[in-house]
Amino acid sequence: MTHVAVVLAAGASRRLGQPKQCLRRNGETLLHRAARLASLTGAERILVVLGAHSGAMAASVADLAVECIDNDAWEGGLASSLRAAARALSDFGIEAPVLVLGCDQPALGAAHLQALLDGAARATSGCAATAHGDALGIPAVIAAAVWRKAEQLRGDRGFGAALKRLPAETVWRLHAPELEHDLDTPADLVAATARGWIDMP
Repeated sequence: MTHVAVVLAAGASRRLGQPKQCLRRNGETLLHRAARLASLTGAERILVVLGAHSGAMAASVADLAVECIDNDAWEGGLASSLRAAARALSDFGIEAPVLVLGCDQPALGAAHLQALLDGAARATSGCAATAHGDALGIPAVIAAAVWRKAEQLRGDRGFGAALKRLPAETVWRLHAPELEHDLDTPADLVAATARGWIDMP
């Protein structure tokens, strides 16, 4: 299945107190890891959406075949990055599904992304998402018909609400409890380090 990938990496990580994109797992920054994992899926294009510290972030993925785009409105939340990505991809063709991932799930692996792509290919909606309790979130595969609604997104919300509005049986769900561990606070970082998902400082 031809697809494109969008790596969300624009945030300032204020609650964490340091850029989560620059934390390392096995010596590799989480931003580089996310972009590399996206490349392993065979995505036709990979966009990395940057905001805070964009220069340093772009330099950290310079060795990968990715396109870095700046989201000047990154402080407006997640939706602003998705809108920026949608504008950048507007020339790609409206039938390509979009694999969306972040860089703050330290347990993320290539198998998760491939499972989502395989699930989306089988789903009648063309969508697949990660189950976070009753909510649907990233990483996710967004079908073109849903992706075209990116300009309607606002605030710190992604496509979760749009996916929930689809008939439940039409969206493939990835159940991966390890992906519920993200990196928002210092306590999250301590827990991830204890699990071996983040290198010791």
